[in-house]
Amino acid sequence: MLSIATRAALRPTKTTLARSLAIRASSVHTLPELPYAYNALEPHISEEIMKLHHTKHHQTYVNGLNAAEESYAKAKGTKEQIALQAALKFNGGGHINHSLFWTNLAPASNPTTSFSSAPQLSKAIEGTFGSFEAFKKSFNTKTAAVQGSGWGWLGYNAATKKLEIVTTANQDPLLSHTPIIGVDIWEHAFYLQYKNVKPDYLNAIWNVINFEEAERRYVDASR
Repeated sequence: MLSIATRAALRPTKTTLARSLAIRASSVHTLPELPYAYNALEPHISEEIMKLHHTKHHQTYVNGLNAAEESYAKAKGTKEQIALQAALKFNGGGHINHSLFWTNLAPASNPTTSFSSAPQLSKAIEGTFGSFEAFKKSFNTKTAAVQGSGWGWLGYNAATKKLEIVTTANQDPLLSHTPIIGVDIWEHAFYLQYKNVKPDYLNAIWNVINFEEAERRYVDASR
């Protein structure tokens, strides 16, 4: 049997208990609610895709990020922490990217999906790419060319003070630029509806891009 002193030593103190609770509290990310119904983006993005994308795929990234952060906080050494970097990047990026993506979209009937609802951004796009149609063509071409899974972005380059089209692989978050518009080109974002025809998905998604939200991001980034 354990001695009274040994049992006391093994009993969690207020300090260790508080530290454990702090670790758990600091690593609890949650799935954000969509600002519209699952069927609100039809016919451009189906209800089935939106429901699976949000409740299954994004939720998996949230769960993975929470698990990775908790393991990182409990890691006993640098080697263990380094081993968790891939999981943190993949799941953290998935959570960041999708949280941005949902607010990046709006029902086609909403006035915020009009290019004219983003006066400063539209002026910058036209000044950089010549026209909105030229911008969309360039964006769709570069995004469709992503091999495997990834994202297409309209980003603001703080160094050059210009808008640029860039892509990232897998769930890598956009770190080199401030994201203004992001489009998920993983198959789970479009395959049930558009099969392997990426260009059809990319053409359709511009009907549900929330330009008012993109305007807000651009104004904040370019100040």
